[in-house]
Amino acid sequence: MVRTGRAIVLMSAADAGGYLGPGWFVALVAAAREAVPEARFTALLDCGDNTGAALAAIRAEVEGVVFTGRADVALRLADIARPTGVRFLTQLPAEVLDLVEEFFASPQDLERRCAEFLGRASAAS
Repeated sequence: MVRTGRAIVLMSAADAGGYLGPGWFVALVAAAREAVPEARFTALLDCGDNTGAALAAIRAEVEGVVFTGRADVALRLADIARPTGVRFLTQLPAEVLDLVEEFFASPQDLERRCAEFLGRASAAS
């Protein structure tokens, strides 16, 4: 297991809030926390420009929501999210490690890929 000493953000696939919904994401994050209880991470569900998906994610109290739709809608959604404690973002994080190509990779290859990415991110900081 890669030990980073840094906070990590787990990001859903692009627009996953719209086609998978918040229930799936909440369950996935809970399973990750159960599998590695010592891991420190936050989780973001990408809802793209889908207002309904973002609202559903806020109502489900997903840890964090990314909404890239209209600014006026984003302001209203942010107002709705604020009292729930849901982290609400209007831009994707700058640095993202996309592991879609490594879906069937071995645990060792995944660990190596993550370590390489985190090493580059640390050097850039």
